[in-house]
Amino acid sequence: MARITRVELRMIDLKPKVERVDAIQSFVSQETPIVTIHDSDGASATGYSYTIGTGGPSVMALLEQTLVPALIGKDADRIDGIWRDLLFLTHATAVGPITSLALAAIDIALWDLRCKKMGLPLWKAAGGSRDRIPLYSTEGGWLHLETATLVEDALAMKEQGFRGSKIKIGRAHLSEDRARLGAVRAAVGDSYEIMTDANQGFTLSEAIRRAKVLEEFGIGWFEEPLPADDVLSHQELSRRTRVPIAVGESMYSLSQFKDYLQVGAAQIVQVDVARIGGITPWLKVAHLAEAHNVMVCPHFLMELHLPLVCAVPNAKWLEYIPQLDGVTRQNMQISDGEAVPSDEPGLGIDWDWDAITAQEIGVRSIGGA
Repeated sequence: MARITRVELRMIDLKPKVERVDAIQSFVSQETPIVTIHDSDGASATGYSYTIGTGGPSVMALLEQTLVPALIGKDADRIDGIWRDLLFLTHATAVGPITSLALAAIDIALWDLRCKKMGLPLWKAAGGSRDRIPLYSTEGGWLHLETATLVEDALAMKEQGFRGSKIKIGRAHLSEDRARLGAVRAAVGDSYEIMTDANQGFTLSEAIRRAKVLEEFGIGWFEEPLPADDVLSHQELSRRTRVPIAVGESMYSLSQFKDYLQVGAAQIVQVDVARIGGITPWLKVAHLAEAHNVMVCPHFLMELHLPLVCAVPNAKWLEYIPQLDGVTRQNMQISDGEAVPSDEPGLGIDWDWDAITAQEIGVRSIGGA
């Protein structure tokens, strides 16, 4: 039985390659807490999480002062038990993003360790449902971009074999969103999927109004139309539109997803492996959605979500937003618009430790040598 002997903590700050603006916020930076776990067999593995520009030091403080010290000496194979123990250790601060992001970095590292010691890639160890997944692009659909740029990007993605693009909505007037979506639809044709994302920017009445426009253009889904904690309004919106409602990137517990699914308030689940607290709860949400015959299409973190969507049977899409290119030696493999998971044991992320070291904001080692 291998025990956890030492844990290294570091954080890097990754700047987006393009400006990212949606209806309520800007993604200015990816603060990236990184956790590397060492065990008594001499094995090591790495997990990470992220913010969109603020809160990273708080995540690191929770890891260093509370969570990581509780890991030392634990049996690294007891992943579910460790996750639950750490959750209850922080019971007074859960459920919430800071705790979830800290838990996620640990849990992801433990899964990386398990898979490496088993000699299996994560996508097989967690289920092995498929060996590739279609991609849709978000990186060219941000709210501040002009219509011509949206069209140009969607056509470029289609030419590369991508199956869809996501367009941010929430311009000041409905007519602006209609014009932007109409231009993209006219350019790419009916067979190319267009998704939309409001980033929680609407009231219920405005979401109902805008959903009628989305129906005109055969939109694939209406993402985060309303504040994420308003389950009943999402339920009402689901009753009032034929466009599937997608939620999940701003939800932090299995119970929150349960509430949505029980009342039919979501037709697509976008569970984020960092914001839900790691791979352990991500898989539970995915299987809960499967039991409700609901599709899983996770938010962001494409390099880590790739093996997870290939592990489960009810995933249809992977969101393309590259962010780790500068700190990995090999990019995610793409073939004819589909992402292909690595067969290397572990997460399938080929970290460039020289690049990480050059950018890291302090390193803290907890435990023995």
